[in-house]
Amino acid sequence: MSEGLFEAAGNERLARQAPLAARLRPRTLDEIVGQDHLLASGQPLRELIEADRLASVILWGPPGTGKTTLARVVAASTAKEFCELSAVSATVKDVREVIADARLRLGEHGRGTILFLDEVHRFNKAQQDALLPAVEDGLIVLIGATTENPHFEVNPPLLSRSTLFRLVPLDDGALRTLIDRALEAEGAQADADAIDHIAARSGGDGRHALTSTEVAVALAMRRQEAEALEAVEISGAAHAAPDASAGSIRVTLADAEHAVDAKAVRYGADGHYDTISAFIKSLRGSDPDAGLYWLARMLDAGEDARFIARRMVILASEDIGMADSSALLVAEAAARAVEYVGLPEAQLNLAHAVVRLATAPKSNRVTVALSRAKSDARSAGAGEVPIHLRDAHYQGAASLGHGEGYVYPHDDPSGWVPQQHRPDEVAGNVYWEPSEHGRERDLRPAAPAEQSSEPAAD
Repeated sequence: MSEGLFEAAGNERLARQAPLAARLRPRTLDEIVGQDHLLASGQPLRELIEADRLASVILWGPPGTGKTTLARVVAASTAKEFCELSAVSATVKDVREVIADARLRLGEHGRGTILFLDEVHRFNKAQQDALLPAVEDGLIVLIGATTENPHFEVNPPLLSRSTLFRLVPLDDGALRTLIDRALEAEGAQADADAIDHIAARSGGDGRHALTSTEVAVALAMRRQEAEALEAVEISGAAHAAPDASAGSIRVTLADAEHAVDAKAVRYGADGHYDTISAFIKSLRGSDPDAGLYWLARMLDAGEDARFIARRMVILASEDIGMADSSALLVAEAAARAVEYVGLPEAQLNLAHAVVRLATAPKSNRVTVALSRAKSDARSAGAGEVPIHLRDAHYQGAASLGHGEGYVYPHDDPSGWVPQQHRPDEVAGNVYWEPSEHGRERDLRPAAPAEQSSEPAAD
């Protein structure tokens, strides 16, 4: 009995000194913030958890989005036995022991087993294959958690027997809710700009927001103690340390900056749009140094890296286009890296794309061409599909004349034949005119002279 008492006391002390993120880990679905697309009332995942009917699932999402929390909420609400392993340290032997215990438990007590496998992508193919028969037979319900794309990192047979749920980075509202909870738990208050800074610098990671708040509170307490001590030395008044229980600890922006080791760059909504405008115009103007400067300004201000990446993907077609089509691949790869790698490392991928896009030859001819085509598509006649271009594959199409007169280009040795591909009223209009920049100067539509001798329509 004494050993039990000592163990209970030890657990209690451990709980008190645990990091704030661990102490505030939600215990029910209603306490989880974010992931409303999965956990809001009526959503399938919530319904399955509440009914204790959850089948094998893979939870995929960035760090700090609640994968482990969700698994532990399942553990608290299920009648099944809940086992937890980490793929970082577990072996095939551990997996086989869980499966053997699950078989024994089901046979003797009729009780199922849920296995939560954290970092499932760390298991190699052989380790994942060891799980497959038990998952396939329903002997265990697998909850796998991963930060990596399971389509690449989880064996296809195992993935096909599991339902994939994707968790997304927490939005500002969810992060602020967590920060408010952390402040309340620590008996502290915070200035609005301090909360804004922690939320902005957390990158959608709830654990990071809680840890940063915990550190900021500790720094605020230390600062206030130093200020009180200085006041004692000046006035000789009695020294009183800040009283956490009275909520006298107040986190300032400086405390938040020190907590996340990043100085806040203040700009509001106007600054947001002005800065991204300067960024895009710098890339369009082929100024890589300016592009890098504005990128750094936005990242330091906590700008959403996905927003920056999206704008570069647009610019790659809008301002570079056919002058260097590979620029679009670079921009898209940077956007993918933001999702796959995340900040802060993905800053390098963004910088890579900035330099590449800024130094690429420029052409807006694709943008102009689309504008011209859209104008014709909206205003020019009925726009009937020419009879020779209509679908001739279904029964009865031939009797309607569909496809009659169509010439298959590959039957010609040159791979091209003169043929009209637009309605009569716009057949001669030219939309895309190659510039003399980059690779676009070498690109020309096939045999344009044979297609039309009419001048381009602006």
